[in-house]
Amino acid sequence: MKREYYSDSIANFLNTSSEEILGKLASKNEFSLEQTQRDAWLNEINILRKALSPFQGHIYFEYSIPRMGQRVDVVVLIGPVIFVLEFKIGEKEFPLHAIEQVWDYALDLKNFHETSHNHFIAPILIATKAQSIHSAVATTPQNDKLLFPIKSDIDSLTEIIKNVLLFAEGEEIEHSQWESGRYRPTPTIIEAAMALYNRHSVDDISRSDASAINLSQTSKVISDIIRESKEKGQKSICFVTGVPGSGKTLVGLNIATKHIDKSNDLYSVFLSGNGPLVKILREALVRDKVQREKERGNKIRKGEAFSEVKTFIQNVHNFRDDCLVDFSVPPIEHVALFDEAQRAWNLEQTSSWMRRKKNIPNFNQSEPDFLISCLNRHQDWAVIVCLVGGGQEIHTGEAGIGEWIESLNKSYSGWHIYLSSRLTDSEYGAGKILNNLASRPNVVLEDELHLAVSMRSFRAEHVSLLVKQLLDLDIEGARRTLGEVNKYPIVITRNLVEAKKWLKEQARGSERYGIVVSSQAERLKPHAIDVKSPMNPIHWFLNGKDDVRSSYYLEDVATEFHIQGLELDWVCVTWDADFRYSKEGWKHLSFRGSRWTCIRKEERKNYLKNAYRVLLTRARQGMVIVVPSGDYNDHTRKPEFYDGTYEYLKDIGFTEI
Repeated sequence: MKREYYSDSIANFLNTSSEEILGKLASKNEFSLEQTQRDAWLNEINILRKALSPFQGHIYFEYSIPRMGQRVDVVVLIGPVIFVLEFKIGEKEFPLHAIEQVWDYALDLKNFHETSHNHFIAPILIATKAQSIHSAVATTPQNDKLLFPIKSDIDSLTEIIKNVLLFAEGEEIEHSQWESGRYRPTPTIIEAAMALYNRHSVDDISRSDASAINLSQTSKVISDIIRESKEKGQKSICFVTGVPGSGKTLVGLNIATKHIDKSNDLYSVFLSGNGPLVKILREALVRDKVQREKERGNKIRKGEAFSEVKTFIQNVHNFRDDCLVDFSVPPIEHVALFDEAQRAWNLEQTSSWMRRKKNIPNFNQSEPDFLISCLNRHQDWAVIVCLVGGGQEIHTGEAGIGEWIESLNKSYSGWHIYLSSRLTDSEYGAGKILNNLASRPNVVLEDELHLAVSMRSFRAEHVSLLVKQLLDLDIEGARRTLGEVNKYPIVITRNLVEAKKWLKEQARGSERYGIVVSSQAERLKPHAIDVKSPMNPIHWFLNGKDDVRSSYYLEDVATEFHIQGLELDWVCVTWDADFRYSKEGWKHLSFRGSRWTCIRKEERKNYLKNAYRVLLTRARQGMVIVVPSGDYNDHTRKPEFYDGTYEYLKDIGFTEI
């Protein structure tokens, strides 16, 4: 399927009438053609007729970038160069957001379009009313043949293209081969939510190479379970496992968007107990919907957009509270997808909450037990999908996946159970309880319900394994794995200022970066990092570089509670003395009053270890780890509290800056 609205050789483009080209563009446009869009296309056609007349190559109008849910105005192949052209009709200036936009398009092709990887890519921003603009031609510091964005007025465009062609070396791009290249993106969860909500398929916005093909396979297996459950009038639950960043949330969002059919009893909901994730995804979808409607000439209030979005993504606790109103009435949803199901509350935590907050004494169900009972109220059919992460429990009272299995064994004998074949792995903590299912009918093991490859980083597939080995003190294993992480830079330093500088040097376009720390990192205050200071995750994750509340400003920091389930392109992990390396193993500490105290409970030790697991697996493209030097004059920040950790990381082989 073609990704562009119109394409042809430059020679044919020059000899085709504007009206004929416009007709082809309009025929592919999925929305009613506004006069402003028609005028913009005619402007672009006329400008390019003049600018491209000296050249041979191929031209593509409205080239789709599904990961971003947008289209490039024009892509042109000339010689060894891919030119990415973004027009700003009637503009005299080159605003930062427009420069980042064309840079992001170029980065998308460089990173995710198979036949663009090794070619020169020149992003050019054309402001049609600008005067005599001549930008220099230069590659970015990454030296991967991606040029810095070039600013151009309409009269300079031909000269700029000639200068780029003089600068670039290589063989001419064969257009048919380039067109056939696979598009293999790895969107952030925010990008994925927006694309799926706008009816892109998971295949449009995810990689399709052999190592990650099971993302689509997993979605298909779940869809088949939903279809069969509805046809046979049965109740089913399936457990999807996966390594950090493998796409569990993406699968959940994909299934939820596929089954929003209120007229056919296929109403579904994506549920998460991760408050920041729910707020951020909702806000992102609302902003995107308002902006898209504005571009189509429609006005929609933000509140109106929110009322639609909130039925699709809900906080699991709000869903639970709605089900408390009347215990005999089933929810309107027949399909419920629980993200991070291992974080559901145990009996003690749920009972305490019900007593304190809901005035319900003697509540005797864990959260998994009660949530299953809610869907069990349906007389015909229901499906629950539990998306399970390993080693992700970071809150007191989180039950782990064993509580779901125990509840099914105890109270729901009629339910059909579909299990990931990897649910027995140690990090899921369900091994012993799973043995009780051996004699139960209607239990199916499915290999396709496990996502084995990290999709978070398109630069390295081994980062989650490296982090696991690092935390498990498997130094030899970590050294071997680090050797396989070639295109994913991980550096270490004692200097936070140097770390911030490194982050800014790595990021291109709107690639997002920020600082993350443990929620127990209370002695980073001398470095202007205060984990107790309130931070709004919506502003941090979604706002731009000009907003002091955004992650870009490197002032506010996110903890494991803010960032679990989300990701940045580049991350600075600032490591405090709460989790220290020693020859005897990791030391787990909590700061109380004026001193560090040892954590004794194994459960709390595990939470702290998992917090660092979350922090160290948030970056898509690379990270810098800062271990402060400490201060001899501060008894709470003695150098020996930090030196062991830094030496351990150095011994593994991380590069120092």
